[in-house]
Order: sequence, then C-alpha cells, then structure tokens
Amino acid sequence: MHALKFEGKTALARPLGDLLAEAGSAMLAVGAVDCLVPVPLHPSREAERGFNQSVLLANRVGRRWGVPVEPRALRRRRPTLSQTDLDAERRRANVRGAFTLSRSAAVEGRHVLLIDDVFTTGATVAECARVLLEAGASAVGVLTLARVP
Repeated sequence: MHALKFEGKTALARPLGDLLAEAGSAMLAVGAVDCLVPVPLHPSREAERGFNQSVLLANRVGRRWGVPVEPRALRRRRPTLSQTDLDAERRRANVRGAFTLSRSAAVEGRHVLLIDDVFTTGATVAECARVLLEAGASAVGVLTLARVP
C-alpha cells in the first residue's frame, strides 16, 4: 500500500483492487451495493501525488463487481493535514467539515459503499458517511484495503 500511495507505483492498484474485490465479495452482499464512492483527496494533494489511490482501487472493484463508481460524488472542500501522525481526536477535528457533496443525484436513495485505502480510527470515512447520509443515501458501508490498529 505504501508503494502505491507514496511511491507512485500505480500498477499495484490492479492486484490490490482485485484483492479488495475478492475480500469484499466474501463479506458483503455485493448485489445490494448501488455505487462505489472513493474517498476524495483535496485537488492540491491529488495534483501533487498525480492520482487518488482510492479512485484507482474503486475503479478496479467496480469493474470486478459490475458496480458503478462515482468518483465525483464527494469532494474535499479544504485541504487537511496528513492523518498519519494525529491521534483519534485530532483526526476527527482535522476532517470535520472537510467534505461536501458534489452530485447528490449520484447517491440519493442509493446504497453507497465508500472505498478507502487505510482505516485507522475511522474519522475520515465517518465524516464522508455523514455527508452521504445527509444527502439522502439510503445506506453507507465502508470497504478498505488495510486496517491499522
């Protein structure tokens, strides 16, 4: 994951996305999922990195499952600090209000599955889920590649 995210080895998104799709289909009722929404990066962070690893993973999972990906449903409206060195409370404060909905029609009344690379405290996906539910998503689940205690 580190090589994909920080070293730009985007070819790793294919096998990692396949792994995510396989593990996810063993745990989830894939047929109940209406769309996949990758956790967005702020445009400046995405420009710096050159890609959004969550979009790459979501595209691969969506292709494998035959589920549409809505990469522009959410957007990060302000840059946030890297969550890496923050404790749980500072992570929640860091992402509070950082996300907004760009396309409510993409999620309204739909079962949305958020896709992210790493789950640590859940602060980021919780904030994204809050925005999606307020916009009318019928349900929001989360699928991540890695869990860091």
